[in-house]
Amino acid sequence: MSTGHEGLGDIFVDGRAVTGSKPSGNAKIPYRRTYVDGGLYAAVTGYRSMAFARAGLEGVYDDVLTAGLVDGGSGSGDVMTTIDPGVQKAAGDGLRGHQGAAVAMDAENGHILALVSAPSYDPSSFAGNATADAEAWKKLTGGKGKPLLNRALHEAVAPDETFEVVVAAAALERGVYASVDENTRSPLPYTLPGSSTELPSDPAHCPNASIRTALRYSCRNVFAAMAVEVGQSRLASTAEAFGFNDDGLLVPVRVGRSSCPEGDVSETEAALTGTGGGGVTATPVQMARVMAVIANGGKRVDPQLVAKAVRADGSVEKPRSAAGAHTGRIIGRRTAEQLQSALETSVSGAVAERGGAPGAVIGGKAGWAPPARSYGGESNAWFISYARSGQGRLVAFAVHVGDPDDRIDEAAGSQPAVRVAEGMSRAAARS
Repeated sequence: MSTGHEGLGDIFVDGRAVTGSKPSGNAKIPYRRTYVDGGLYAAVTGYRSMAFARAGLEGVYDDVLTAGLVDGGSGSGDVMTTIDPGVQKAAGDGLRGHQGAAVAMDAENGHILALVSAPSYDPSSFAGNATADAEAWKKLTGGKGKPLLNRALHEAVAPDETFEVVVAAAALERGVYASVDENTRSPLPYTLPGSSTELPSDPAHCPNASIRTALRYSCRNVFAAMAVEVGQSRLASTAEAFGFNDDGLLVPVRVGRSSCPEGDVSETEAALTGTGGGGVTATPVQMARVMAVIANGGKRVDPQLVAKAVRADGSVEKPRSAAGAHTGRIIGRRTAEQLQSALETSVSGAVAERGGAPGAVIGGKAGWAPPARSYGGESNAWFISYARSGQGRLVAFAVHVGDPDDRIDEAAGSQPAVRVAEGMSRAAARS
């Protein structure tokens, strides 16, 4: 049975088209794209403009979505996404007024359930080729906040304390420590090797703290010392197993590279790497991948935004992804289970700091950094976590909130990101 469109095909979310089209009156480009809840789904759909080309899924699946305009009769097909509208809305609502991104990912099959970048934009505002479209485009490309930047997929910044999860996994996998409850060799004060710089940490909890305690209190001395003990090459190898240093990830939109320094680095740089600095960068989708591995018992599945594409003749095309995409076990089950246990302790503390209840969140790790040690001279708040959906499936979350006006001070810490993740996890629990 034919499912084709006379004009442009559509992009769907949970059986509902979030795009449409209408005659443009232009013989060369006969249809203009329209969007439903364009601002909410812009990071998912991308944009299609008569004057400014296309991006995102609109570009990746251009051949499917425009087939009826090209092949002379069979009609255009549709693209079915993996997005959960409830989780997507919770992410959009939570990020309103902030600059950042949020991702939710099914840890068991890689389906992306939410993908939001803030500030967002309405693709309808420049879908045509009139003066108003040009003015909207100029405003979006020249204004503050870079709304056209898909921060969830393309903005890699320092992951700060959330990278400690990767460092801990490397230490456990390499036998540097046998348990998350074993005391570490990390005195306080801790001076960065080869320098006179002391890393600040909680004096009441962090001297020689266990991995469990260090994750709970973000003990920079512990993870700096641990990174040196593990060694940069072995730490980079573990990070790469989680997906860092991958230039080929497609979801099927290409994802920006998340980096962990490789090769010869100084012990000073190696120690800073352990704290989520020192050249480490990550996109929110990458940090969701990290948490998905832990939640999934050490198995990695790569993220995917598209369930299928359906062509006009009813034939189904599987999702497009990078050749040789890696899946499978990357850390031992015991390592994953120990980190799950430690992250349950960590998330309870992160939520308790704001006097709240954890909702559906099972385990997670918060991170915050002031402008002095953050990307771009702005304060950063991170939160990565996992929870169960209403269908009993494990879902991983990653939220980054970056504040160019430095309103996220030490008192607020990671809480802006925690609140967004809590809302997403509650929405997933209802799905």
